[in-house]
Amino acid sequence: MRRSAGPGRSVEADPAEGSSGRSSARVIAALEALTRSEEGLGLAELSLAVGAPKSSLLGILRSLVVLGYLAHSHGLYRLGPRSFRLAADMLAVRRFPSLVRPVLQDLHARTQETVFLVQLDAVARRSTYVEGIDSPNPVRYTVPTGTTRPLYVSAGGLMLLAFQDPGFIDAYLRSVPLDPLTPRTITDVGKLRQRLQTIRREGFAVSIGETVPGAAGLAAPIFNADGSVTAGLLIAAPVERFEKRLPEFKRLLREATSIVSGITPGPAPEAPALGAPAPSEARPAGRRRGRRVVGSDVATGD
Repeated sequence: MRRSAGPGRSVEADPAEGSSGRSSARVIAALEALTRSEEGLGLAELSLAVGAPKSSLLGILRSLVVLGYLAHSHGLYRLGPRSFRLAADMLAVRRFPSLVRPVLQDLHARTQETVFLVQLDAVARRSTYVEGIDSPNPVRYTVPTGTTRPLYVSAGGLMLLAFQDPGFIDAYLRSVPLDPLTPRTITDVGKLRQRLQTIRREGFAVSIGETVPGAAGLAAPIFNADGSVTAGLLIAAPVERFEKRLPEFKRLLREATSIVSGITPGPAPEAPALGAPAPSEARPAGRRRGRRVVGSDVATGD
């Protein structure tokens, strides 16, 4: 079977793959052909581009439409919303941290506090600190790269949870015990839902002493091309400095996330009545000189 590799070209599929291999090759070829067409393609055009009979291709196209990878209207097939989501996720995995780092560096320079890129681990249902720059202050908040936090109790986690689909939020709150990490941790599901709504409405999650005593954090979402949220930026600091500069931090963080998202700063979309927290923070642990917020309190570094 021949798979299209571009206009007027085709690629041989391995005969040993059988019908499964042919179908997979046709799926890829159809998606490739549609990425080159802004207006969409009809069945006959796709059949020619893919190098497959219309009768064989039609079932594949229908399945892709049902799954959301293609859209079909007025006799034309176009890429569907799930194709764009997949493309965005693929780019995020490969390029996201390197693209965000200059923005993180600028945010760090302007705040002189510890800043992080946090990402959602949807499988583990936790937030992960994938990139960070420590504050130059001798007393600072620090977390090693790769550290994870529960979604219900950190600025980054609460922000990521608040901007997920209602189904994700419901399933999470039904299955994850809200164990307190400090006396300020919210452990009531009803109160947590209200907080998630507030976070989604205001566009920020604020956490003060809820994950680690003496530490505070402010997080805001980075929007993907399809409007979903799988990452965000976080400013973390000791409570005393954090509370004095919170309005300034909000302004700087909104500017930074808007640059990364490619959107104009403004309030987030109204929540679907399910989630949105407000304050949160990250737990410290670091290994730089000076006093820092680590573990469960302020500690002196070596």
